[in-house]
Amino acid sequence: MDKGKGLPSQTRGPDQDRQSIISPVSSLGSSMARIQRVLVGGGGRCQQISAITSACRLFRTAPKTNFATEILAGEALETAQELDAYYQETGQLRGPLHGIPVSVKEHIGMGGHITHAGFVSKVTNVPLEDALSIRILKKAGAVIHVRTNQPQSLMHLDCNNNITGATRNPHNLLCSPGGSSGGEGVSVGARCSVIGVGSDIGGSIRVPAAFNGCYGLRPTALRVPSLGNVGITSGQESIRGVVGPLGQSVDDLGLFMSTMLGAEPWDIETALVPVPWREVGIGNDITIGVMLDDGHVHHYSLPPRVLHVVVKPHPPVLRALCAVMGKLKEAGINVVDWKAYDHARGWDIVSALYFPQGPKPYLDTFAESGEPTLALTQHAFNFSRPEPLSVAENWDLNYKREAYRREYHALMKRLGVDLILCPAYVGAGVLQGGAEYWNYTAIWNVLDQPAAILPSGLRVDKSVDRLDEGYEPRNPDDEKEWRAYDPELFDGMPICLQLVGRRFQDEEVLQAAKLVDQVLKKK
Repeated sequence: MDKGKGLPSQTRGPDQDRQSIISPVSSLGSSMARIQRVLVGGGGRCQQISAITSACRLFRTAPKTNFATEILAGEALETAQELDAYYQETGQLRGPLHGIPVSVKEHIGMGGHITHAGFVSKVTNVPLEDALSIRILKKAGAVIHVRTNQPQSLMHLDCNNNITGATRNPHNLLCSPGGSSGGEGVSVGARCSVIGVGSDIGGSIRVPAAFNGCYGLRPTALRVPSLGNVGITSGQESIRGVVGPLGQSVDDLGLFMSTMLGAEPWDIETALVPVPWREVGIGNDITIGVMLDDGHVHHYSLPPRVLHVVVKPHPPVLRALCAVMGKLKEAGINVVDWKAYDHARGWDIVSALYFPQGPKPYLDTFAESGEPTLALTQHAFNFSRPEPLSVAENWDLNYKREAYRREYHALMKRLGVDLILCPAYVGAGVLQGGAEYWNYTAIWNVLDQPAAILPSGLRVDKSVDRLDEGYEPRNPDDEKEWRAYDPELFDGMPICLQLVGRRFQDEEVLQAAKLVDQVLKKK
């Protein structure tokens, strides 16, 4: 594979490349709670489950998808043996994640291991200690058995860099796994791990979860620790990246969050909000707004640019939204229409704040090694102007961001909408190199609202999800994305949706996601 070039977005390979490599049976396709019941019932022996079984699946999946940057087989086996001995001696699990196979995105630093974050010039970077999130995972008994791929710059909704190359989707090897936590999407979606740890600044947990048919959570900023993550824009606080989980179930996401916050990470990473994980209940009396589309064309200039940023979802996504809406109504849940509120304005704000210094910090880092700029990296750079924002401009955008957050929250409150169900991406999948539309996920980053991904239980069906040749696109981006849909190519891909709550109501989002998940799975 050519590591210096992104794969062309409209190039198809041989028919065999379209195959899914997802096995219908997997011991790791279970929730953390179920695996721990097996561990306890089996005398606490986690060695085989967490090290050997997962490693066998890894060795089968990794070469075909290229999702792993480092397989930690030796360390995982040693950890499993230590956990076995601990249980035999004490009769207790070491922590809430005892024996659970966990994969971690490569840019989350590990002491003694190269952590390059997708930058060629960083291949000699070896942190002295683990990131805070990894320290908490290890103390909780997790078995970290693989580190996973990410894209150049960490600013793609795809997963390709000049070190590891491109990662492929296990459901369809021609397709993108999403990004930037694309390796995590594959690891969890292909059942190589029970839970994965990713990061998200514009959709980087949610799009991989959606494209790989698993669960994911983008938490509210400043709840989960990010101390020890490797990047090149430390101190950029206008749009904060967050660490969060991907998992095999909603319960997995909740257990990850309760474990992280139960460790009181704010006592070390003092920027975090000292709010423990709350146990909340939620019933059918909630109101869910369903957003089928992200709005109408608006024109804004912040700084001087004109954007046309509304795109209609592909037929399978619309079908899934309508089907889920019907099931929720049948279950007695109050469902209303939600009209996107000025999402073009939100995009104008967030896109300007992604690169407040322009692309210079990235280009300078690329120049240190001479690595080329990949196509989707340049695509992301084009979101913002090439010149740095002045301090006054940055402040003004921060002010507009906060005003937009207040307006959106007030609208949800006034209309009595507790959560918003919406697309996670324009389509159920995209060809390698083709993930260009961010605003179904990035909008919730500028609003800093927690958002979960859950499977709809449906898949793309080429006989049903046909392209409407009579559709008249509203703008060039809308036309480009509409024409990117290919029923034959995406046939069989899982369709996931996004459930969004109010800021700092991460607990309510997961409880609502669990309720929706139960409704969808009810026979």
